[in-house]
Amino acid sequence: MNFHSIKKIKYWIQASRIETLSLSISGIILGSFFAFYNYSFDKIIFILSIITAISFQILSNFANDYGDGILGTDNNRIGPKRVIASGKLTLKELKKGIIVNVFISITLSYSLIKYSFKNDYLLIVIFLFLSVFSILAAIKYTMGKTPYGYYGFGDIFVFIFFGLLSVFGSYFLQTKSVDYEVFILGSVIGFLCVGVLNLNNIRDIENDFKMNKKTIPTRIGFRNAKFYHYFLIIASILLVFLFATKFKISNKLIFIIFGILPILFHLFKVNQAKSPIEFKPLLKQLAISTFFFSIFMSIFLIYESIFF
Repeated sequence: MNFHSIKKIKYWIQASRIETLSLSISGIILGSFFAFYNYSFDKIIFILSIITAISFQILSNFANDYGDGILGTDNNRIGPKRVIASGKLTLKELKKGIIVNVFISITLSYSLIKYSFKNDYLLIVIFLFLSVFSILAAIKYTMGKTPYGYYGFGDIFVFIFFGLLSVFGSYFLQTKSVDYEVFILGSVIGFLCVGVLNLNNIRDIENDFKMNKKTIPTRIGFRNAKFYHYFLIIASILLVFLFATKFKISNKLIFIIFGILPILFHLFKVNQAKSPIEFKPLLKQLAISTFFFSIFMSIFLIYESIFF
């Protein structure tokens, strides 16, 4: 393998945005271990769910880079330079990467769904439809003539797919049942994931405004976007408390407290930020905090299941 090939691999890894992958599997982890709490857990389903979610996230990142690259949105952004804007990959190369990733995502989705539902063809068709819809939603975020991410609808997409569908889907694949409490957990992850997107949009508010990218922050302004962020984070914390009321008070609740402490600290840092560029490090911080919240909440659910 020559030096040029090694550099290309590095660029593809950069386009994959490894730092976002932990956020994409947070809902999968939480939904799966809520199923474990309800005495239904399959390791193969869990592993396939994680891998499938990662493939969807990488597809979304490729499509986002491609769409913004065509429109020139990334040329003057505060965040890290994207592979198209920096010339590391061509549009043709990235388009091929998107096509390959679509096939990978479909293959993984089908494998996961077929393994989970065996010969229940109705559920197989329903979940395949949801998978295809998720793929189209990931691509249409910034690609095409009317990318919905440019009209302020990205928040809704993230809440539904990264929150509700991620947690509920992973839970249903494990249990083949519906529990209203899974939607509480899905909303928690959904609000936190929207918070990450909102931080991204606050950071890039000036450039997005120039490029006519109508995100929520460009529509409501920097100050109101901060209040919107407070709402997202506080709503997620309140829902955690609501979910916790179903359990008896015990020392195991310390895991939930550990899970929300970084999120509370994040609120403090957001309050201190006075300009868009100060939101740059907060994005990664919230993504990691969301991931660790899902881990600590899952540990709590495991302990509650084993030592109830």
